[in-house]
Amino acid sequence: MNEQTSSIEKVFYENGYITDQPTLVALKLVQALKKPLLLEGPAGVGKTEIAKVLAKSLDTKLIRLQCYEGLDVHSALYEWNYAKQMLHIRLTENTQLSVDERESTIYGKEFLLSRPLLEAFTESEAAPVLLIDEIDRADEAFEAFLLEALAEFQITIPEIGTIKAKQQPYIILTSNRTRELSDALRRRCLYQWVSFPDYKKEVSILQTRLPELNQNLAEQIAKFMESIRQIPLQKVPGVAESLDWARALIELHQSELNKDTVRETLGCFLKNHDDWDKVEKELNQGTLLRSNG
Repeated sequence: MNEQTSSIEKVFYENGYITDQPTLVALKLVQALKKPLLLEGPAGVGKTEIAKVLAKSLDTKLIRLQCYEGLDVHSALYEWNYAKQMLHIRLTENTQLSVDERESTIYGKEFLLSRPLLEAFTESEAAPVLLIDEIDRADEAFEAFLLEALAEFQITIPEIGTIKAKQQPYIILTSNRTRELSDALRRRCLYQWVSFPDYKKEVSILQTRLPELNQNLAEQIAKFMESIRQIPLQKVPGVAESLDWARALIELHQSELNKDTVRETLGCFLKNHDDWDKVEKELNQGTLLRSNG
């Protein structure tokens, strides 16, 4: 199995992404089976980055659909170019066509403005990676709309009909689990849980992404993060926050962690006032840095 995933693992490593074997196997199956992959896990653990590096490993385009509350079909799939449609109607005013006939001609593909889903399904050169990011932020109606695309690799535009993908895209969906996704969507996808890295993996990530970071500080950061993730925080810091903190410490010419340094840089990895208070309390009690060794 390792031999079959070694090439993609090499690209991930070259791009500073340290991942595990189950994730590499899942990405291999995305390519082999052309089946969407749902990546679920806490915010900040690198789910979005997986799709970006996958596109690099395949030397293909990454098309990203960022989901949000209220996202509708037109924002995700297509919109009509109203200015072009109105111009066309005016240019055909003096023809023998009736009003209905003139209006019927403005609903062709040449009047479409492609949004991420349509762009991915009409890409003709090479199959792109389609990243549907934070699908849990969109509502259930939009999730239901996606089912046709995920299962059949086709989309339907009422005025035009069904459009099948020219090159079946590699589809990656991410979810931070802010709401439960439907069983129907899950059945159409491969699934991979992406968790916080363990101590050893986080040290590797820090040193790979930030070669200028000394090993002692990388180990201290990873140990500290491992400790505070045991505290019931509202927003648990992920790898992204670890990297931000490490960059800040490098910029401040810090070579090791101490109570003052941690207190002065809490804002690099804590984004919630209540969390700040909890960590400061643990810091004052000496438990965090003591466990940090």
